[in-house]
Amino acid sequence: DREPSVSDEDDDLETLVPQNHTKPPSPSSRSRASFGISISGFRPALPSSATSLGRVLWSRRYLLSCVCLPVLFIILFFSLGGASSLPASIRLPSASPAADLASSRMREAELHALYLLRSQRSGLLSLFNRTAAPEPTNSSTAAPVSLSDLQTALLSQIKINREIQEALLSTHHSGVGNATDDALDLDLPGPGCRRRELPYNRRTIEWNPKKNRYLFAICLSGQMSNHLICLEKHMFFAALLGRILVVPSQKVDYQYDKVLDINHINDCIGRKVVITYEEFVDKRKKVSIDQFICYVASPPCYMDEEHIKKLKAVGISMGKIEAAWPEDAKLKVPKKRYVADITAKFTTDAEVLAVGELFYADAEEEWIMQPGGPLAHKCKTLIQPSRLIMLTAQRFVQTFLGGNYIALHFRRHGFLKFCNVKKESCFFPIPQAAGCILRIIEKANAPVIYLSTDAAGSETNLLQSLVVFDDRQVPLVRRPEHEGSEKWDALLYRKHMGGDDQVEAMLDKTICALSNVFIGSSGSTFTEDIFRLRRGWGSMSYCDEYLCQGELPNYIAELE
Repeated sequence: DREPSVSDEDDDLETLVPQNHTKPPSPSSRSRASFGISISGFRPALPSSATSLGRVLWSRRYLLSCVCLPVLFIILFFSLGGASSLPASIRLPSASPAADLASSRMREAELHALYLLRSQRSGLLSLFNRTAAPEPTNSSTAAPVSLSDLQTALLSQIKINREIQEALLSTHHSGVGNATDDALDLDLPGPGCRRRELPYNRRTIEWNPKKNRYLFAICLSGQMSNHLICLEKHMFFAALLGRILVVPSQKVDYQYDKVLDINHINDCIGRKVVITYEEFVDKRKKVSIDQFICYVASPPCYMDEEHIKKLKAVGISMGKIEAAWPEDAKLKVPKKRYVADITAKFTTDAEVLAVGELFYADAEEEWIMQPGGPLAHKCKTLIQPSRLIMLTAQRFVQTFLGGNYIALHFRRHGFLKFCNVKKESCFFPIPQAAGCILRIIEKANAPVIYLSTDAAGSETNLLQSLVVFDDRQVPLVRRPEHEGSEKWDALLYRKHMGGDDQVEAMLDKTICALSNVFIGSSGSTFTEDIFRLRRGWGSMSYCDEYLCQGELPNYIAELE
């Protein structure tokens, strides 16, 4: 259905105006109308008094007709749309172009309001049908509408109502600061910074590994955050292929059991689906990768000579490395793949399979990114910080931040060059970044901000000086250096984990993930891992966003 326009309305009104095809007046009537000749000569002779009375009555009727007929014509004229409703052939020239313009604008506004009212009626009917209780049937499996969906639908209808009001008021605007604008409050009720509800139903698959069938994880790209994303995709592949996932040795990768709760994954699934490299070695006499099918074609599996040497150094033998899709070697960006593609290419009877680096794999991305992930389990999320890191983060929050705080991941080191080569730069000047942060503070009404950053002190000092709200400086809190007198980090140091770079990075992520509102750095996998945790834990708020989301830096340096 297209939106009606002014020209459509004009055509409709023209068809409603009758065409006055009247007969030409007779000569006698024309002469009476033109010269007002008395008709007494055509009547029988009357007494003079009767004649005088007749003249008076006739003149009064004539005067009444002269007055009433034009008034009636004017009423009909304007009720049918004015001059615009007349056929073009008899339309008189407009005495006031401004009046015609105002009339046209009013008709356009009314038609737009009518269209919006119809849209609102359709939306409300749809909402009513979704919330109406279904007839009880044995086969009824319809999921109830969640509170979040209901609120979103109602907010949409309120927005349409606002558009209707604005459309009707638009013809009364005479300029800036018009009183009509102030007479009507058009502010919408926003969701504030409350938490987003988790979806009612997740799309999931069961992870039921076959006996003695393993998928050996290989993650090479970037830092720990990249490796965690790669590991999550390996878990999805292992579930699709019915295999147990082998976490790589710390001699060739990070020490995952320092930062992750691997037992938590198995407990959530309800069976042994992930094992450490040490457990894998204990189960097999010969440590080998029987078949190496690379998801990424070039370079094969992102494997370089150095990594191959590391694998061989820990006693892992490998067969021939082959590409699943050799034709992808010519592509700059890997092609999007689906479950059928994965199972067709990687299903094999080999005991130990490796598919190489998966960080760049675009395979069922929407499914993997949903809150809680793609695998059926009984927990909020599978990949999460270790228990020690979780407790330490909670103790830090209780000591320094409290129950209402904003977390900001402010990536700066190496980000200037990285962002400026992108189509839309993500490196913002400090004053602009401060302005964006203040807008979130206003919505969240939080007294403090936790700052996770690799920025230099000169940058963070300037940022702190600019983050002032309601004449009060909002503190940017960073984790302090370890002191024996402070007990919030005692658990980590008792277990000899304090000061470890990867442990501290995961601690930062956890503190950010526990916040009421999170502001991230676009393009950072550190930020994306925090968003993943918040989605799984149900801690995402309606105010979560990337720093200065929807904006470009107000100054961008030239490239080298």
